[in-house]
Amino acid sequence: MQGHDFTIGAFEQSVRCARIARHTIQTCFQTPNAHPPSRTPLIPLGPATTLSNALFTAHLPAALNTPVPPPVPAHFAPPDFDRHADTGVEWPTWLVCLAIYGGWLGALYWYRQDATAWALVLIVVLAAWYMSLQHELVHGHPTQYAWLNRALGLLPIAVWYPFDIYRSSHLAHHRDEVLTYPGQDPESNYLDPEDFADRSAPMRLLLAAQRTALGRFCITPTFAIFHLLRPLTQADYWQSPRLRWTWFQHTLLLVLMLWAIDRYAGINPVLYLALSYPCLGLAFMRSFYEHRPAADPQHRIVINEAGWLWRLLYLNNNYHAVHHAQAKLAWYRIPALYRAHRDYFLHRNGGYLFSGYLALFTRHALRPLDTPGQQTRDLPPEYRHPQ
Repeated sequence: MQGHDFTIGAFEQSVRCARIARHTIQTCFQTPNAHPPSRTPLIPLGPATTLSNALFTAHLPAALNTPVPPPVPAHFAPPDFDRHADTGVEWPTWLVCLAIYGGWLGALYWYRQDATAWALVLIVVLAAWYMSLQHELVHGHPTQYAWLNRALGLLPIAVWYPFDIYRSSHLAHHRDEVLTYPGQDPESNYLDPEDFADRSAPMRLLLAAQRTALGRFCITPTFAIFHLLRPLTQADYWQSPRLRWTWFQHTLLLVLMLWAIDRYAGINPVLYLALSYPCLGLAFMRSFYEHRPAADPQHRIVINEAGWLWRLLYLNNNYHAVHHAQAKLAWYRIPALYRAHRDYFLHRNGGYLFSGYLALFTRHALRPLDTPGQQTRDLPPEYRHPQ
């Protein structure tokens, strides 16, 4: 009996060695860019190998009992974000600052000279562009000094959003694990189904209308302003010294700006406040279908291969999945990174891709993208959002 036990033990030990040798050979000679089948083929090592697969699998370590996973293809490998980072002066962002502030002052002067509607249109476009600049400032551009970046975005050219409140809200939005979740993602376009069902019929109609391009431009600014100002009616809100200072500073700057515009450009404050509405509408068009519900957080973030005018207006935030992958990357570095690693980003976001804003807006001018009242949490892996 002792001899019999010794024979089985020796045989099992030899099988273990054969399996280890097979694993080592396959690991060393596997081609990096190949796409092997899901189960690694066996290297013939004699009858003992086949017998060991049948008799001694349970005795093998888990690492040797599992097929060797295929390597990640080179075109799906994560990019080196540090290689695309800026280490010097961010001249393109400074030029955008100069263009926006200079263009805005020039448009005010133009209106004073001719009182033309085209000057007002230019103000709307520049104010929407300014909101894109504020987004860059929030993410630490163009300088390493937060106080200077903040100072560049304090003037309320677009009227409504205090810079500090926008900054806090937007950074909270960058928690990818809760993207699109109502009540957790400040920029979510969705409501929980139960909450949506509890709304009145007219309110459900207005919410659904915002899932069209026309509704996004015409209705969403009203909802955004309402949600921004509603906390100001609550006594608890004013207990925060930081919030009190934020709104005092913003209101003071807004009053001084409107007075100066009226005094030196001849634009009535009411008219300028009215111009801020289409400015918000234009800015909100970028995020019309920027995120969608999905089980995988990375599949919730879009890539929109827009034309150069849209890319300039939104400072390349149309490559939104790239921005979420590396939020501190300067706007002018994003296109080259995306072109170099397009397959990686589209694989990462599950192919959530549009070929431009115009096609998207045309297709959904009056046709809703989806319903605003839908499940966004705890979705099964097989869930596919209608697109």
